[in-house]
Amino acid sequence: MTLRTPPWWTPVAVGVAGLAGAVGAAAAGGFTGGDAARLVVYSSVAAAVAGVVAGLLLFALRRATIGVQAAVAALAAVLAVAIGVAWASSQMFIMKHDLAVLWVVLISAGTVGLIVAVVFGRRVAGASRSVGEMARRLGETGPDAGPRPGSGPAPRGSAPGELAVLATQLEETSARLSEAQRQATALERSRRELVAWVSHDLRTPLAGVRAMVEALEDRVVEDPETVARYYATMRREIDRLAGLVNDLFELSRIQSGALALDIESVALDELVGDAVAGAAIAASAKGIDLRGEVGEPSPVVELSTPEMVRVVRNLLDNAIRHTPPGGVVVITAGLADNGEAAEVSVQDACGGIPERELDSVFEMAYRGDAARTPGDGGGGGGLGLAVARGLVEAHHGEISVHNQGPGCRFTVRLPLHSGGSPAAPDANRP
Repeated sequence: MTLRTPPWWTPVAVGVAGLAGAVGAAAAGGFTGGDAARLVVYSSVAAAVAGVVAGLLLFALRRATIGVQAAVAALAAVLAVAIGVAWASSQMFIMKHDLAVLWVVLISAGTVGLIVAVVFGRRVAGASRSVGEMARRLGETGPDAGPRPGSGPAPRGSAPGELAVLATQLEETSARLSEAQRQATALERSRRELVAWVSHDLRTPLAGVRAMVEALEDRVVEDPETVARYYATMRREIDRLAGLVNDLFELSRIQSGALALDIESVALDELVGDAVAGAAIAASAKGIDLRGEVGEPSPVVELSTPEMVRVVRNLLDNAIRHTPPGGVVVITAGLADNGEAAEVSVQDACGGIPERELDSVFEMAYRGDAARTPGDGGGGGGLGLAVARGLVEAHHGEISVHNQGPGCRFTVRLPLHSGGSPAAPDANRP
């Protein structure tokens, strides 16, 4: 709800309506034309004088409390009536006895108006203090701070409409600030962990490669079999470093919104076939049975092939890495139960993930090595699943994981139709 200032023509309209009402009342009272005109003019002048006096007082007391200004506003009407009555009496429109009665009524009415103004002013002042305390505490101690004990409840139904709306907007702003602070804290923590873990992942293979290079350079190792093993090890470490750098680059594109997708219609069997072919060598080297199953007919999905192949490859590499030798990794694809989306699932034999960590597996730098059955020991930088989540969300899809059978099952759900241009994921999401 937005607070609005009354338009300039509102007081003009009220004045015109009041003047018309005065003319009508004079005509209904049976006054002659001249008397009616004089009565309307002089009563209007009296009211204008009272309004000017009240306006000057309000300007002079503009820094006074709301109660004082409300009392001045309430007495302005009484003053206008008093001036009008005095003039009417001087022109013999009102008899002396009637004048005495009117003065009693005016004094009584002024007293009641003053009391009501004071009570209203106190109520508005209390609500204003509560709103001010909310605003001040919001600035001093953060978005989670509310009014101090003893400062009174936040204004609600007992406060004037404008202050109640302002209090509601302050609470909504507080909630948004709290959520933004939570996201910023989580993002900063995630970035610190990422820097620390990536630094470790870069330092360890670089140190190993450097040691092997120095050994080869100083001819400490000359046995052909050992030299070949050193070269093969260096090649693997360099490939691992290249993969880590690629993951970092892809993650930066996702979070910065610079990811550009080339959407096309692709059959899931082709997507799964390409991913399985790329992961088959790693699975064979570890003695893992890699199986692919695609439902018939194969669903056709609008997606960007390179990015989604990378998603499936990341899931397969993750499954192969954490499945012990001799295990089975199964990738399945087909329509979802509701027939409105396509699903690609990867089932591994990792031994399962603790329930408390299931919500964390797609965070940057998450590995969970201690919770899983050890694989080949060649864990990645913990970015593969984070990259997979970002790419899936860019396709308006969802990715999830749950424990099933001898391990866990990762499921990617993609809409059959993109429904518009791909949306970049939230850059503030950790």
